[in-house]
Amino acid sequence: MDSNKALIFKNIPQGLPVPGEDPTVESVARTEAPKNGLLIKSLYASFDPYMRGRMRPAELKSYSPPFHLSKPIDAFGIGKVLKSNNDSYKEDQLIIGELPIQEYVALDENSTARIRSLENPLGLDIRVFLGALGMPGLTAYSSFYEIGKPKKDDTIFISAASGAVGQLGFDAGFNYKSEKPRDALARLAPQGLNIYYDNVGGEHLEAALDAMNDFGRVVACGMIPDLNGGVYPISNLHNVIRRRISIRGFIVSDPGFADKYFLEHQNKMQRWIKEGSIKTLVCRTH
Repeated sequence: MDSNKALIFKNIPQGLPVPGEDPTVESVARTEAPKNGLLIKSLYASFDPYMRGRMRPAELKSYSPPFHLSKPIDAFGIGKVLKSNNDSYKEDQLIIGELPIQEYVALDENSTARIRSLENPLGLDIRVFLGALGMPGLTAYSSFYEIGKPKKDDTIFISAASGAVGQLGFDAGFNYKSEKPRDALARLAPQGLNIYYDNVGGEHLEAALDAMNDFGRVVACGMIPDLNGGVYPISNLHNVIRRRISIRGFIVSDPGFADKYFLEHQNKMQRWIKEGSIKTLVCRTH
């Protein structure tokens, strides 16, 4: 039987995950397409920040389930149907959805509810359907409009704009490793901020609260350093009251986000990418 390498959740990380110790690559059994199911060949898998939160003890509750120790890590992925025993899918059809990260995946009839056909009418690079056109892009698009409520001439600060959710486009940027966020905002946005799209919390959030104009909006999307043992105490939360700042956290699966914006996001973003008005970046590793 052919090999079937998989990314296995081996140990719960203490701080940053260590490749080869916490996630490991191992061989797992390859099975055939079950009754009313599919055999999928994996093409691409997306590595997203929310996955770090799933690398936790099973008893700790959160908005997404924990990964299971000694089992393959699942993620949003793209695959091709090798064998179909399901009338909804044909062989060689491209699919997208939640899949275990392994070379070959057998899905039973119930598991096919986690995937859908990949619709690509404009002939785009299929990898963008895991980024700007995938869950991260939908996360950014829906929350930006639902919570950020952008207006003409608003000044917007996005932290971790190098990531998939942060790729909203920009006029200027800075490297937080060589310039403090507070100094960079004073230099780049002396007029103050109207929206802060927060992907990291900590020092960036603190700097943004000091730079925020009255009635500013903070879209709280992620605070990844907290998961890796780098908790940063915010000392200026009084600005929320003094400047009447709105801060709202969310999960893209909440009512009013993915369900409300999915079709609009797909239609507009596919067109913008095709036209070149939105340029996407893809970092690929093997």
